[in-house]
Amino acid sequence: MSINASAQIILASASPRRRELLAQIGMVALVQAVDIDESQNQGEPAIDYVQRLALEKAQTGLKIIENEQNLPVLGSDTIVELDGMILGKPGDRNQAKEMLQLLSGKKHTVHTSVAIVTYSGQFAATSSTQVHFKVLEEQEIDSYLLTGEADDKAGSYAIQGRAAQFINNINGSYSGVMGLPIYETVQLLKQSGINTFE
Repeated sequence: MSINASAQIILASASPRRRELLAQIGMVALVQAVDIDESQNQGEPAIDYVQRLALEKAQTGLKIIENEQNLPVLGSDTIVELDGMILGKPGDRNQAKEMLQLLSGKKHTVHTSVAIVTYSGQFAATSSTQVHFKVLEEQEIDSYLLTGEADDKAGSYAIQGRAAQFINNINGSYSGVMGLPIYETVQLLKQSGINTFE
């Protein structure tokens, strides 16, 4: 058994983190960023919302590419849920500061959905991970915001960056909090006919 170093997939995202995580399991990602309406439907539960976005990204990616090789298209989306409230990407640094103040000293859940779509079918799964933040001092938040890490991250933080020092406990998938749960992704790849080991 050897690593399948030539396995390719189309990634419907410009996220360098997702590309790195796919590379970690031997997948070569061809990037096709997509632009969809990410608004939450009224009354839509968090899990349904994040899974819908992942599927829509993958479906949109499949529609806009010339996919002669019939490569699977992967879409993914991450949201942070705190006490039933969804924290997406901040609109600006003031909003990012408000989010971090809300997360301070509390436990929240990071939901990441991954979807793989081909011309013959679609598969989706969601990873939910509990993350507990220590109490953050205002100076810590302000210094973190100056790094720019929070600018385009759900919940205004990157677990793989400097925000790691804010986290005193995690229960679930580290890669899921980063933006692509590796275990679930590999299972979906197998369903779509791709083995990361051959």
